[in-house]
Parts: sequence; C-alpha cells; structure tokens
Amino acid sequence: MAPNQLPDMLPLSDKMKRIFIILSLVMLLLPFTSEGQQSPIYTQYMFNKFVYNHAVAGVDPFFQIRSNHRFQWVGLTDPPMTNSLSYFGPHATLPMGYGGFIYYDMTGPTSKAGITGAYAYNIGIKDDLRLSMGVSIGLMQYKVDGTQITLKDPSDDALQNAVYSSFVPDANFGLYLYSKNYWVGFSTTQLINTKLKLFEQRTGLSKLKTHFYLTGGYMFEINDDFKIEPSVILKGTAPVLIQFDFNTRVIYKDMIWLGLSYRTQDALSLLIGYTYDNRIHIGYSYDFTTTDLRKYNSGTHEIMIGYRFNDIKK
Repeated sequence: MAPNQLPDMLPLSDKMKRIFIILSLVMLLLPFTSEGQQSPIYTQYMFNKFVYNHAVAGVDPFFQIRSNHRFQWVGLTDPPMTNSLSYFGPHATLPMGYGGFIYYDMTGPTSKAGITGAYAYNIGIKDDLRLSMGVSIGLMQYKVDGTQITLKDPSDDALQNAVYSSFVPDANFGLYLYSKNYWVGFSTTQLINTKLKLFEQRTGLSKLKTHFYLTGGYMFEINDDFKIEPSVILKGTAPVLIQFDFNTRVIYKDMIWLGLSYRTQDALSLLIGYTYDNRIHIGYSYDFTTTDLRKYNSGTHEIMIGYRFNDIKK
C-alpha cells in the first residue's frame, strides 16, 4: 500500500515536531567526513530512495523506472561519473515488492559496475504506519585499467599495460518505516566484505567495506498549493567514517519543486524538478564544491529521469 493511498493521518504533535528538529540539529553538529566511500553518491536520492534502500520496492501501488546520471567535478581530468537504472514495484495482490538495479561508476582508470535483484515484504504497524523490509543480492565488478596509468616506477609490474578486474558477490539489507507524511529508513550495502583479487601480489588492503545509510523526511502541507519537505541522510562506512546531507525542497501543486542541499565537507547543491501528468519525472541538481577542489572544477551535474506506470493495486 502506498503512502498516497493511506487515509489522512493525524498531524504530528508539537512534541514530535520538536524531536524531529532537534535530531536534525544534533546530526549537523557531529564530526563528519566523506573519505573512504566506496559507493556512488547521489544528490537527488530523495527522488529515488530505491538506490540506497531496496526495502522501498512495493511501497507504492505502481511500478516505476528511474535513471540517475551524475557528472562530478566537471573540469578535472577523468572525473567521477555515475549512471544507474532502477525498476521496482509491488506484487498485485500480496504485501510485497520486487525490483532490480544496475549501475556503472567510473573514476579515471578505475570503475565499478553491478547488477542487483531486490525483494521486500510490507507489514502494517498501526493505523497508517507501515514497515517494509527488503533484501537484495547481486554481482559487482571492480576494474583497473593499467593502460591509462603512468607509473612513477617503470619497473613496477603491478599495472603494466593490462586491465585487471575482479567479480565479487554483494548483499544488502534495508528497513523502511513510512506513513502518509513522513518516512524513516535504514539500509546497509556491501555486507559481504570480500577482498578484491586484482593482482597476483595481494596486500589484503583492497577489501570491501560495509556501508550504512540512515534517512528520514517529513512532508509539511502548507496549503492546497505548497508543500515543504525537509529530509536528511546519514552515510557511513564501518566502523566510523560518516557523511551527512541535509535537504529541503518546496513543492508547488505536486508539479514543480525547488530545493537546497548541503553535504558535509563536500558541496552545496541547488535542485529543480518537474512532474508531467503525475507520470514523467525530471530532476536536475548542481553541486557547488565547498572543499579546495573548487579551485580545479566547475561543479557537479546530476540528472534524474523517471516514469510511473499504471496502478496495479489499491
């Protein structure tokens, strides 16, 4: 059952609203860092929560397809580039959902590609509050193209004009608690901490790390025309590396939205989007780099395109 199919919920009490605001402020004061991330970053994650949390499959009463295309730090040589495509939706009669996700993430001579299948089961908690639990399994390929690397030591045989790749399994888990006006999610990726076997001489340092994501948001209905949706995402790698995004967008007649986003120790972002006939979704974001890298690039562009199919359940 989808949030927009649930009966109107009672407004949150002033106490609950204060708790939500306090939690957001506390998270802003934490010491965050973005180093050590092995997974792609998405500025517009709130428009495609499935990329971080596969428990979202089956939450809405329709199937949908979403693509994200991110061009990071434009102007640098061989900057990061990420492309992904997801397709997910509910079972027609049972409280469950399923979907799939493919992606390709490239930074210079290194790249990561993967394909994942997901399953989620949805249960009612109380009134209009529901919980979706999701798992997914997949296969990832890490690749290093030695032909694009100029070594300081020409006698080093590790990357001499060769392409090295490693295929590893992947498993993910997610929880998604939601109602008509708010949502909270927790998910993990790369649960299988496999060592990447790229070279004959292995140091044991090239090991996948588990990533976790804690997300949340609330939709404030100002009047018949305007809504405001603040949302947060806490991203980290075990055991301590953490990064935080705080986002707010203003929505006009469920058709046009404008937003701002701040990612700790990384970027400030502008977001704009448009929905046509409640079917076609288009979003664009531009990241202004806030680190010293801003001297060497002209920012980051990200495009989201989505399509909603007909409802298949009530």
